[in-house]
Amino acid sequence: MTGFKKFLVRGNLVELAVAVVIGAAFSGLVDALVSDIITPLIGAVTGGREPDFADYSFKLNGAQFQYGDFVNHALSFLIVAAVIYWLVVLPMTRLLGLLTRDKAVTEKQCPECLSDIPVAARRCAFCTAVLVSPSGSPAPAHGRHSA
Repeated sequence: MTGFKKFLVRGNLVELAVAVVIGAAFSGLVDALVSDIITPLIGAVTGGREPDFADYSFKLNGAQFQYGDFVNHALSFLIVAAVIYWLVVLPMTRLLGLLTRDKAVTEKQCPECLSDIPVAARRCAFCTAVLVSPSGSPAPAHGRHSA
């Protein structure tokens, strides 16, 4: 029972459960947006009829292929994908860009060992390489006398 209890309260499992529940709720929201707002807008633009291809089919050697339902689902998928992109992904990308735009750079990469070091560092803490200033000369060693 102890192992099962640890499994149930593990952080990843709880986060996954929350993500599934939020995803299901969000799916309902997007479906309602598409069926109640976007599809009627398409119908208004196309002359008052909402697109429906359910009855489209063809015959081949006596077999009936009803491809209209697939076309309906494909169009629904494209509409949902477009709504998600324009109303969720694009605004979040812009928001994240605005939030990280003014973030000050606090680290740089050592040219010798490629470790992340503070911007103001004059010597790498990992490989002890003397860092070069932007002018191309070695950074001055203030407060230290070199041998």
